[in-house]
Amino acid sequence: MDWARIMVPLNGGDDDGRSLKAGAKVAGLFGAELAAIYTPPDISDLMPWVGDGYMGGIQPAALDSLREAAAAGEAAARSRVAACGYDRTAFVALSAPVWASLAMEGRLSDIVVFDDHPARGRGALAPVFQQIVADEQRPTLVARGDFRPDGVVAVAWDGGKEASRAVRTALPLLQKARSVTILNAPAASPRKSDPAALQAFLAVRGVEAGIVRVAGGGEPAPALLREAKALSADLLVAGAFGHPRLQEFIFGGATRSFLHAEAPSLFISH
Repeated sequence: MDWARIMVPLNGGDDDGRSLKAGAKVAGLFGAELAAIYTPPDISDLMPWVGDGYMGGIQPAALDSLREAAAAGEAAARSRVAACGYDRTAFVALSAPVWASLAMEGRLSDIVVFDDHPARGRGALAPVFQQIVADEQRPTLVARGDFRPDGVVAVAWDGGKEASRAVRTALPLLQKARSVTILNAPAASPRKSDPAALQAFLAVRGVEAGIVRVAGGGEPAPALLREAKALSADLLVAGAFGHPRLQEFIFGGATRSFLHAEAPSLFISH
């Protein structure tokens, strides 16, 4: 099944142009709509501080400042959307409650595309990235460098439900890829996984995939990233948060390693 709606969250900053460029590349593969979703600061987040006892003229001044920043950000985001050059673009400016509206936009999109910075916890969209991936569990693409959605794809496979979900949700991209390679590190996972079974699953869906077995135990992410680099992979498909989410964020884990890598671009699904 092809994708029909590619969502790109925006905040009016410099990163918007890179996210839109990547989103337009993905949308162009499928003739899909590029949904540019402007996500402003949420005025409702300020409300606990503007009730009884909030002094003098600070309350209206704070609200006015927030509204002005949101309006300026929206104007900048609209300008970048107009400049991205993709014909099938829809612009949506969210209003309070922003988080609920953002969740609904994500639920009605096939994939959400971000620049690299939010994935590293940087910038105003970092909380948006966490909500989309961890809370909403939407398929998410982190675009890095000169991202190619139809290039060389590596799939991190350990037989778990997270990896399985990632492969199934990424299938439209895998079907467009120039080549696909399954990366399997059996000694690094307690799960029993057969990469040949995944290879057969993909074959009946029109995807011819090779297999690379990664030697060694311990933490699998560095070895998988090295193999992806050796393949000159444009994209790594991986499951997210195989361990409890709080543990992943605080103590690391494969998800954190993938999110903080320099390359390749990343497709994750939780």
